[in-house]
Amino acid sequence: MWFNSWADIVRVLIVGAVSYATLIGVLRLSGKRTLSQLNAFDFIVTVALGSTLATILLSSDVAYAEGFTALALLAGLQFIVAWVSARWPGARNMITARPSALVVDGQLQHDELRRHRLTKSEVLQAVRSTGTGDLSSVAAVVLETNGKLSVIQSSKLGSGTAMNGITGYPADKHR
Repeated sequence: MWFNSWADIVRVLIVGAVSYATLIGVLRLSGKRTLSQLNAFDFIVTVALGSTLATILLSSDVAYAEGFTALALLAGLQFIVAWVSARWPGARNMITARPSALVVDGQLQHDELRRHRLTKSEVLQAVRSTGTGDLSSVAAVVLETNGKLSVIQSSKLGSGTAMNGITGYPADKHR
């Protein structure tokens, strides 16, 4: 169907502008963390906010007040979960994954690759993207909590204090 009515188009324009402004306000109030995508929960909230905005825009069955409530609820829940996880390590461990070492001292950690369903070629691609052509010059490749791969070259490892808490990275390597 190409066209229903001008009333529907005007509704999308008005509700869309108001909902967009509302979403900007909700995001400003809830803080930068809401769209940070630091972990899977943050990503889910980002997708849910977008889906909610689309539903408010395109579904005449959803009143603006209901849409505003949904946006505020998502931002509020994200704020609460972030607040709780920042204060209680036990809750943080339930909500977020720990980063994992996929390469240690130039050696692929095959068990970690299998556990995270990653291939050797994906890790090598991340290493190459840093301009490094040799795994022996890599201190670590870390699968971060947001799914990104961080490559730490041996020359940049320093004391290794940033490696604390990484699954599969030996604790004695950063003392």
